[in-house]
Amino acid sequence: MRILKQTENHWKLRIESEDDLWVLARLASNGRHVAMLGERRDTTTAESGSRAKAAERKKMWIELRIISTEYQSYSDILRIHGIIEQAPIDIGSHHTHLIVVGDEIELTANDVFPNYDISLLKDAVDSSTKSNVALVVVEHDEIILFEITSRGLREGATWTMRGGGKRGDLRTRETAALSFQKQVTSEILAATSPTLPMILCGPGHAREKLKSVLQEADPERNVRLIATSMAGRAGANEVIREGLANEFLEDHAIHKEIQLLEEVWKRVSSNGAVAYGEQELIRAMSEGAIETLLIAVDFLRDEEKTFDGLLMRDWVLGLEEIGANLIQCSTDHDAGEQLLGLGGVVALLRYKMV
Repeated sequence: MRILKQTENHWKLRIESEDDLWVLARLASNGRHVAMLGERRDTTTAESGSRAKAAERKKMWIELRIISTEYQSYSDILRIHGIIEQAPIDIGSHHTHLIVVGDEIELTANDVFPNYDISLLKDAVDSSTKSNVALVVVEHDEIILFEITSRGLREGATWTMRGGGKRGDLRTRETAALSFQKQVTSEILAATSPTLPMILCGPGHAREKLKSVLQEADPERNVRLIATSMAGRAGANEVIREGLANEFLEDHAIHKEIQLLEEVWKRVSSNGAVAYGEQELIRAMSEGAIETLLIAVDFLRDEEKTFDGLLMRDWVLGLEEIGANLIQCSTDHDAGEQLLGLGGVVALLRYKMV
């Protein structure tokens, strides 16, 4: 994300990645205004009696009062639905902005932007300087390509060797395996940027053989081998969870989130300094015991989610008074889904409450 202009209640932004679309989907909340260059059919210039759909589509600056957003994680389009507040035509009509990477938008809040939105924007700006990482989980007969972004684990393609390479004698099986790896290597290189760091992981030695094939095809590619105890998506999560690729991931938001959530699970299992559930969290807030609050990013913006009689976004303002940290967690990875299982909000405490 690039900030082109910023005041207390108005931001002009350039969308530079799909992660930025993810962030904007959270910032573009109901009631705020978003403006950008869009298209409308100008029926005022159509000939009398002609159908509206025959009218020419014209580009124009359109400002919407936001009603809702529509975004699937790792999609390349964010849809923002709303009512036209400013435009050359059709004031008061419904319109949908289709926002893609490269677009410039202006977002206006009815009041000043809260600190949690400013923090989310800052993270998006900081993430723009960090490279994503290609993560390839390798087994003898299956290879899965993932991409680790600042906000989640995106699954790309899966390749499976027909017959699992178990037919014929040893030489035939090895020939089939090599042919499979060469085919997959070609497709992986075509699907990823040459500058994208790449991790090959998985149990066994298949990853080492794939590295040889890959570096023969692209000697300049930055490749790291990591042994994991599991295959598939579980293996990919193991790399992030166990910090096995810290030199690539230590500055990524997803890495920091998962490390903190792992500390939560550790304290939960040992009955340590942790709080979850509404009553425990309310008590921890009132006692000033919260050191770090981790919350599912969408819970913070849920118009119906309340704590202690307050909307969640208002309740978390109390963290500033006690000097606590707020971490907004994505749920586009396994640890984030586990957070939802604990109610979507947990706190690491300064001390164990009794």
